[in-house]
Amino acid sequence: MGGSAAIDLKKRGFADKIIGVDNNRLHAETALHIGVVDEIASMEEAIANCDLVVVAVPVDSAVKLIPKILDQVNGQAITDMCSTKEMICQLVKYHPKRKNYVAAHPMAGTEFSGPWAAKSGLFDGKAVMFCDAEESDIRALAVIRRMFEALNMRVTFMDASSHDRHAAFVSHISHISSFALALTVLDQERNEKHIFDMASGGFDSTVRLAKSSAEMWSPIFEQNAENVVVVLNTYIQKLSDFKEAIEDGDRDKIDGLIKKSNQIKKILK
Repeated sequence: MGGSAAIDLKKRGFADKIIGVDNNRLHAETALHIGVVDEIASMEEAIANCDLVVVAVPVDSAVKLIPKILDQVNGQAITDMCSTKEMICQLVKYHPKRKNYVAAHPMAGTEFSGPWAAKSGLFDGKAVMFCDAEESDIRALAVIRRMFEALNMRVTFMDASSHDRHAAFVSHISHISSFALALTVLDQERNEKHIFDMASGGFDSTVRLAKSSAEMWSPIFEQNAENVVVVLNTYIQKLSDFKEAIEDGDRDKIDGLIKKSNQIKKILK
């Protein structure tokens, strides 16, 4: 996500120069070689020579990095792209430079990671959530808003706790479902060699998220465990309802469950 943002922020004239920071030497050299960033620097050097800091790392790394970055900034705005917000916001709530930080979650991404996964247009038309915006300085909010608007995103506001609860429903459960489906199919594939010959677009779109990295998603589930477990309990109950109806050969119940699920069409166009 960081690479995709870097490409379009430079292309669309928002940024004159992109300084990359990455502990992974291969990622850093690749990002420089393919033009995602203009130079590579240490975190300290990058902070000292930038006007804006964007943190695009897994959430377990973000909770360690953001306070350290706040310690070092001298007026620059900081934002992040993490999928959970409550822990980070709580952690920096009383930091003396808290107002420099804008907690953001752009609702975009792919199942791929690394600089070679960067793509132009990734954020176009998507939403970005600003969380606990009242804790941020109006100038920091303005510059971060301009940044996301340069990525053609629409800005919405939400408190961090509500964000994490809603994210569990619309994002986190989707990944768990995909991981579980992939595991189910892989178990069967040991004996059913033709199972993937039958896979089509429906299967591909359903299991696509199972390609996502454990390094990114394990910390998300850990940080948002309470909300994710609530959603999982509801999801498991719905699976049980289908299982029971199918076992009983109850066509009316199956029809009812499917038709009730069709109501999602009113929300998703």
